[in-house]
Amino acid sequence: MASSLSARKRIRQNIRRRARNRWFKGQIKSAVKLFDSAIAQGKTDQAAEQLKAIYKKLDQVAAKGALHKNAAARKKARMTVRLNKAMRAPAQQ
Repeated sequence: MASSLSARKRIRQNIRRRARNRWFKGQIKSAVKLFDSAIAQGKTDQAAEQLKAIYKKLDQVAAKGALHKNAAARKKARMTVRLNKAMRAPAQQ
């Protein structure tokens, strides 16, 4: 256990920040699950709308520092590739 006042305060801050960061990341995971289920069901229009919302959420989380900006960009790029592939799939069949 920390003995100085500043160390105790730092522990309290870390607990709050960790909880906030976990909440942010949970929101992203939930949104990505909805996106994946829409793609699996072939609802590309719905998935495109959800992708816009995910873009916004990822940018907000990266701005807060809960997620690195390059990690957010990587997630956005990979989801865009999945959506584009799903949109092309019916045309190829």
